Amino acid sequence: MKYLKLFSTKLIVLMIISSCAQKQPDFKTKIEIYETSRSGHQLSKLDSFSTSQSTSKITLNPNETFQTFTGFGGSFTEASAYLLNRLSPEKRKEVIDAYFSDSGARYSLTRTHMNSSDFSLSQYSYAPVEGDTELKNFSIKEDKDDIIPMIKDAMEASSEGFNIIASPWTAPPWMKTNNDWVGGELKPEYYDTWALFFSKYSEAYANEGIDIWGFTVENEPHGNGNNWESMHYTPQQMTEFVREHLGPQLEKDGKGNLKILGYDQNREGIKEWVDEMYKNEANAKYYDGTAIHWYESTFKVFEEALQYAHEKAPDKYLIQTEACVDAEVPKWKDDDWYWQKEATDWGWDWAPEDQKHLHPKYRPVYRYARDIIGCMNNWVDGWVDWNMVLNKQGGPNWFENWCVAPVIVDPDADEVYYTPIYYTMAHFSKFIRPGAKRIDFNCTDKELQVSAATNPDGSHVVIVFNPSEQEKVFDLTFEKVSKKVSVSPQAIQTITIAQ
Repeated sequence: MKYLKLFSTKLIVLMIISSCAQKQPDFKTKIEIYETSRSGHQLSKLDSFSTSQSTSKITLNPNETFQTFTGFGGSFTEASAYLLNRLSPEKRKEVIDAYFSDSGARYSLTRTHMNSSDFSLSQYSYAPVEGDTELKNFSIKEDKDDIIPMIKDAMEASSEGFNIIASPWTAPPWMKTNNDWVGGELKPEYYDTWALFFSKYSEAYANEGIDIWGFTVENEPHGNGNNWESMHYTPQQMTEFVREHLGPQLEKDGKGNLKILGYDQNREGIKEWVDEMYKNEANAKYYDGTAIHWYESTFKVFEEALQYAHEKAPDKYLIQTEACVDAEVPKWKDDDWYWQKEATDWGWDWAPEDQKHLHPKYRPVYRYARDIIGCMNNWVDGWVDWNMVLNKQGGPNWFENWCVAPVIVDPDADEVYYTPIYYTMAHFSKFIRPGAKRIDFNCTDKELQVSAATNPDGSHVVIVFNPSEQEKVFDLTFEKVSKKVSVSPQAIQTITIAQ
């Protein structure tokens, strides 16, 4: 009997030891946690956590995968490049490194404008000569003082490189029905010339040592209320242009590898566009994917619209190409404002009455975090912010359409301010690399917003956003690994798991 009791005691001890061993990260598993919070963390690496009991669980299932991520990043605009030129060489390099170096946000997917946009210093075109249908006078000289040097410096800073999407806001006025920079449509007799324009642009940039990855056919084809550079298409017009002119032109010029993304405006209206773009094999042939923006609402992700677009063309890209805190003058060195429910957008003042409910005041950090997570969880494979750098006014912008960027600068004082939006973007871009696949997960706390991915190197990344005003403590479980994690109130975390 004595031996039986001793045996039983040893067995219980062994079972407890075994159970504990299964719940702790083994010596081969490396878990790192980074947090940005209203309380002051700025992509800070955390080494200590709450001693409170876990109240929920996040379980990863990497065996079930979804879309492959193309990348995360921001846009090269004339406004941003001009401001960087006005900084000291040391500060300029600091900003470039903050976005593109291994120690920075490691942006992997970017965008730029072809011809001018509202975030240009003036209105210009690479093809200014009226009637030049063969584009013999085509020139990108407007970009050589600012945008091109900014891209080249970014290329030098980036160890893995990045892809560039180029988007026109408008064709030159002489090609348009209204002969104006704003509004109007592309005249059918210039469809071939405009297609050639894309080809010449990619060739001119290649001659500068910059490879363009792809195009959107037109920024915001519904227009922008006739405010700044724009050109209108219907889904049928754009698809005809791509099918009969742009696709064949790039193919003929040996540039068939360049990606063509259709639409490029707000998500709510995506259905009629993908229905036309992917209606049949002929229409879909040259389209590589669909581009979207977020300006339809300050809080809605439009999950159903995104799922519809994915289901219509599951093998095509679905990329968010533009987003920003618009219609706001940036708050200078006031981190807390970006966590407050004080921001408004264009719709606060200008949306029709039946759409006002989509544009309440909001918290900028919340808007970025919940939108990127919402997009990830609904098949979007790339997410691109708008201007990388703006000044304290929210420009320069020839139309005075002031907006906020993740990095704000004061060139006169040679000062740089990294807003909480910068750190929020970096939580995604720095850790989720091109080629990563979204993976399945389960979270038992409905207040937490979560997404997860597996990188090409096999490491796993978990994004956790806590919009509540309470600390959250949860168990993160993965195979035989379990780790207790606490996330601060009003905070976003990135958890990396390497084995």
